Amino acid sequence: MSFWKGLFGDANVAALKKARPIVAAVNALEPDFKALSDEALRAKTVEFKGRLAAGETLEGLAAEAFAAVREASRRTLGQRHFDVQLIGGMILHNGDIAEMRTGEGKTLVATLPAYLNALSGKGVHVVTVNDYLSRRDASWMGQIYHALGLTVGVLNHESSFIYDPSHVPEELKLEEEEAQDKEGGFKVMHDFLKPCTRKEAYAADITYGTNNEYGFDYLRDNLEYESANLRQRLPQDGGYNFAIVDEIDSILIDEARTPLIISAPVADAEALYGRFAAIARTMVKDEDFTVDEKHKQIVMTDAGIEKAQDALGIENIYTDAGIKMVHHLETAVRAKAIFERDKDYVVKDGAVVIVDEFTGRLQPGRRWSEGLHQAIEAKEDVAVQQESRTFASITFQNYFRLYGKLAGMTGTAATSSEEFYKVYGLNTVAVPTNNPAQRLDLDDLILQTENGKMRAIAKRVRELHEKGQPVLIGTVSVEKNELLGAYFKQEGIPHEVLNAKNHEREGEIIAQAGRKGAVTIATNMAGRGVDIKLGGNPGTPEEYEDVKSLGSLFVLGTERHEARRIDNQLRGRSGRQGDPGATQFYVSLEDSLMRVFASDVIKRVMGTFNIPEDEPIFNSMITRALEKAQTRIEEINFDARKHVLSYDDVLNIQRQSIYARRRALLTGGESALATELERLTVADESFAAEIAKKKEQLGDAFVPMVRRILLQGIDFL
Repeated sequence: MSFWKGLFGDANVAALKKARPIVAAVNALEPDFKALSDEALRAKTVEFKGRLAAGETLEGLAAEAFAAVREASRRTLGQRHFDVQLIGGMILHNGDIAEMRTGEGKTLVATLPAYLNALSGKGVHVVTVNDYLSRRDASWMGQIYHALGLTVGVLNHESSFIYDPSHVPEELKLEEEEAQDKEGGFKVMHDFLKPCTRKEAYAADITYGTNNEYGFDYLRDNLEYESANLRQRLPQDGGYNFAIVDEIDSILIDEARTPLIISAPVADAEALYGRFAAIARTMVKDEDFTVDEKHKQIVMTDAGIEKAQDALGIENIYTDAGIKMVHHLETAVRAKAIFERDKDYVVKDGAVVIVDEFTGRLQPGRRWSEGLHQAIEAKEDVAVQQESRTFASITFQNYFRLYGKLAGMTGTAATSSEEFYKVYGLNTVAVPTNNPAQRLDLDDLILQTENGKMRAIAKRVRELHEKGQPVLIGTVSVEKNELLGAYFKQEGIPHEVLNAKNHEREGEIIAQAGRKGAVTIATNMAGRGVDIKLGGNPGTPEEYEDVKSLGSLFVLGTERHEARRIDNQLRGRSGRQGDPGATQFYVSLEDSLMRVFASDVIKRVMGTFNIPEDEPIFNSMITRALEKAQTRIEEINFDARKHVLSYDDVLNIQRQSIYARRRALLTGGESALATELERLTVADESFAAEIAKKKEQLGDAFVPMVRRILLQGIDFL
């Protein structure tokens, strides 16, 4: 790793040095742009587009474009880009990753390269981690783009919008704009978002949406039979011009092990899942099966196989007649032993919904493959959905490789800089903070048991709450989140709970987590998207100073996550924009990370201390063991992502070939159809004659009918 650290350290210095002249130029232009009227500032966009058409480059326009955005932001939001934010904007424009600490204004930074690159008319895609942030950022930053004459689209799961302030009556507009500026960190002004078609949202100069929406729309477009139904711009029209990925580590690393899949149901397997779920309930761990927790797999023992054979009434499950049962058996036992309700998934409205292990957010629409999702549905006794046949799939790695230029922002990219460079060719550049960092990251405190840890956390939180210092408590799962909430309720500690089950209130809860005396228990989802402002949001200067004097926000982690980035992201909720603050993790020897990866030697050493289970201690050996375990898991997960990518790389060659052929047929007119028919009939004169006959019979209906038949033929290759 020293080689990579050295390499990226040098690249970091070079990237920052390259950006500084732009900063100086923007600052020099500031008085001129301040002197412009609103109409003259808006007219700058038309001027820039004309100069681009005349041969100037984006790089040549960068300083003026950034100056225009800075001035538009000052007028509409009351926020002026800091110099370090201008540096971040240039890093993104150069196609790199800008690593910026929490609270440094990444959302505002993205407006600089988004505006500059949108001047080409080819569109810019800003990628967020959830629908809520897509709406929030578009309606918040849309004020800047609108002032400069650009359009903004929004993609959500089942809807799409165009930012349009005229969509609300004039008398409400001022009131809502003032509220938006005041509460923009978490509040979405839905009235500014006018419903539109998917195609209209993509046709906007700048489009906000989640990685899932962009990826699934790409797959849907490549399954369409009518060109009028296409959503995304065609590649030749700039369909994949430039993507700015917010929280890029979450999207391109954490979610990269799960490909996007469009499928259709196939029949006949549902009944088996209920039968095998019942058999799995009779299986006893370590007697009928063993568990490999590191790799999340199970192995059936001879006793378990015999028990299953007796239940099924067959002599040998491994014969040709019974072999398909092996997969169902192993999947059912894996669903029982490995996958936990309210940790890996939740049951909502009679359906099993996956919980993202890194963000803590629900993933509606996604399903585990190879029968696992059905096995969990049977385990939970909800309706078992049909198994599916895959019609289209793509990994996020290969989807984002479609873009001519890719950039991203995050507060925690350093630990993954090697993977970003190897997989995506992206350099990671650490952007200096606007104010010196003052956060204090305290050493981990270690306890022997989970119960002891719970009591120690409650004791510490009560002390902080009575003092008036706000506390954010991070948990690794919905289950742990609710357990801690129930314990706090029992202990009489007032608190708010945030997890995937009440994610709709995420912005509201997190925005108030910095108020005096606030206690907020949240899953990993609290680590991204919304700043926690001291004193609350909105708050007063007096409230801010009051909370600051009490020590600012204290972040308490209840367990180390598998990925160091997630721990760092949680820490990053405290100490925004140079504020003070403190963070600390409480861990126990019963935590999954310690239980699976820590050695028995460490556990024996802890036993020799002979201290109460709720009395925390600091031990550097155990802390090092935790960090070593995290590194090992990160390596395992990197290998898993490389395996997924290497498989998809092979498919990608075929995918690109088939999709190019499909797209030519779909959008190429009669000439493309004639080329395809010629290829099919060149060696078959009778077939060619039949085609000519059909063309004469069908007249105008011939082209659309044959196009559809040919497209269906390609789809079922």
